[in-house]
Amino acid sequence: MRPEILNPLFAEVDTLDGVGPKLKKPLEKLRCTRVRDIAYHWPDRFVTRRPVETLDEAGEGEQIIIALTVTEHRSGASRRAPYRVLATDSAGNVLALTFFGRASYTAKKQLPVGEKRRVAGKLERYGDMLQMVHPDHVMKLDDAGLGQMREPVYSLAEGLTQPRMASLAAQALEKLPDLPEWIEPGMLAQQKWPAWADALRSVHARDDETAKDRLAYDELLANALALQLVKADNRRKRGRPLAGDGSLRDKLQLPFPLTGAQERSIREIEGDLAQDAPMLRLLQGDVGAGKTVVALHAMLVAVEAGAQAALLAPTEILARQHFETLREMARPTGVEVALLTGRDKGRARESILMGLMDGSIQIVVGTHAIFQEAVQYRDLGLVVVDEQHRFGVSQRLQMTGKGKRPPHTLSMTATPIPRTLTLANYGEMEVSRLDELPPGRQAIDTRVVGMDRLPEVVEAVGRHLASGQQAYWVCPMVRDEEGMEKAAAEQRYAALKARFDDDAVVMVHGQLDPEVKDAAMARFASGQAKLLVATTVIEVGVDVPASTLIVIEQAESFGLAQLHQLRGRVGRGSEKSTCLLLRGNQLSETGQRRLALMRETQDGFRIAEEDLELRGGGELLGTRQSGDTPFRIATLDQMQRFLDPATADAKLLMDRDAGLEGERGEAARILLYLMERDMGVRTLRGG
Repeated sequence: MRPEILNPLFAEVDTLDGVGPKLKKPLEKLRCTRVRDIAYHWPDRFVTRRPVETLDEAGEGEQIIIALTVTEHRSGASRRAPYRVLATDSAGNVLALTFFGRASYTAKKQLPVGEKRRVAGKLERYGDMLQMVHPDHVMKLDDAGLGQMREPVYSLAEGLTQPRMASLAAQALEKLPDLPEWIEPGMLAQQKWPAWADALRSVHARDDETAKDRLAYDELLANALALQLVKADNRRKRGRPLAGDGSLRDKLQLPFPLTGAQERSIREIEGDLAQDAPMLRLLQGDVGAGKTVVALHAMLVAVEAGAQAALLAPTEILARQHFETLREMARPTGVEVALLTGRDKGRARESILMGLMDGSIQIVVGTHAIFQEAVQYRDLGLVVVDEQHRFGVSQRLQMTGKGKRPPHTLSMTATPIPRTLTLANYGEMEVSRLDELPPGRQAIDTRVVGMDRLPEVVEAVGRHLASGQQAYWVCPMVRDEEGMEKAAAEQRYAALKARFDDDAVVMVHGQLDPEVKDAAMARFASGQAKLLVATTVIEVGVDVPASTLIVIEQAESFGLAQLHQLRGRVGRGSEKSTCLLLRGNQLSETGQRRLALMRETQDGFRIAEEDLELRGGGELLGTRQSGDTPFRIATLDQMQRFLDPATADAKLLMDRDAGLEGERGEAARILLYLMERDMGVRTLRGG
């Protein structure tokens, strides 16, 4: 149960004065549904205004407060045209107060002709006329409300105003309870951080970096502590040790030797599987590093020990790809591998369900369908999660409810993740890294080409296809939308289909029906189709070794790690492969750095670190792509500065007070609820 002291913060936002159904909608858009959310909705910036008597005293671009007399209202020629209210200062200088859209209705009420008003806003010039677009404040001369010379500017949604948001923030801050301190005293003193409530009040009043750091640390500490609690809880659980005898793995006939990184990771996994405590391990591997082989070894250990294994993939395309790969590799062992997706119906589905229940199916691959209530296992010992979408901690734990005892869990990610984000997202897991590529893999020839050379590129693709090889053509969006100039898969597909043999070109994107997608992928994988036009739906897992050319259109619009993943669709066979990055004419400095780095290196871990620097935590790794970091407060810079000390402090607290029963432990429990990391508290007995 949430501590009572936090109840005022978790009250619904409509408990604040002035919030009715009309205001709740824009607040919901800002993810402000409770008092706590308002308190943590900080100003984006602060504006300082200068009061002036006349416009002559002010400079263009300056924020001012000035008294004006309204002289005239001018409607535009159309609805979209601006609505202008002309007013003069005490010296007779004219200022146009300009409004767009519905704001004109408010202007008519607030600014009657002949009346004096004080207005606050930014002074600008439009042609020969001085203007103020959408003044921040319009008030009567005797109204004492105007007037902070320094004022917070909040991000808003339609229907909210700055004064209203400031009023809600003030009310939320009044409700802050007096909470005990959870930060270790030495850290608090060293950083000279204010108390929690003082820090929140400060960030709403001024641009206080010290207060922001303290509040970011709170979030990082809560996350680290929750992950430590989950880890400790997992160690307490009694799982089933799985020790294989090697009889199945000895039968594998892999066409290549394992790399040192693969052998190391397999040993680490075998060591975990042999323990009573269920394994929680993350397998990170660069494009083509051979995660699937490592996962198969782990699954065969489970089968050798008399248990079943399940591999969960985020999409049907990827599930089918894994199924085909695992079935082929496992064929010499005689192990039964099955595929189960949400599309399987009737007798085929019943047959798979029976096989899982009686144990005749030893390995199952599928989407979330493999964890539905109707799916029962005879003895599920290992769950492998292909974690493209980075399931949260709570979701990762839910997946382990299908075994008689908690099964072992191996999470895989095809995206190399910077250490900072690994610690933030997967702090409850042990980590194995595949940082070597299998022998025989050739470097991919990566070139950057301007869009003005598109006809030449199309001709080059034609020659490539004529030689009997296959190719990908990737676009950043599905279809062209009005006003958008990004390359669209549907338009490019139509153009390439007209240029080449009609049957040679197929298309895949996320908005197609699954059957259509699967049919197109099957034709491409079998070699019937030579050119696959796609969006980033092929980013992970698609494996067609005969495809040796990829064209990525408007490459500058993709993130670095996403480009790296897309490039990884080629170079999967023994033939030399090429990646053409087509760039637009307007290339930012960041875009230039991205494309230059793609030419320079194929090291996914280096690319991920650079991506983190270039894009920041919010857009990382191509899957909205952000690595979705679990943080709303901490910035990338704060994560890099404070994540290690927060993790160390969480471990120290756990060592001293694993049950969080002591004085600081109780404070830490409050922090976990405050930061909504209470899944950590739930692992505590009686928590």
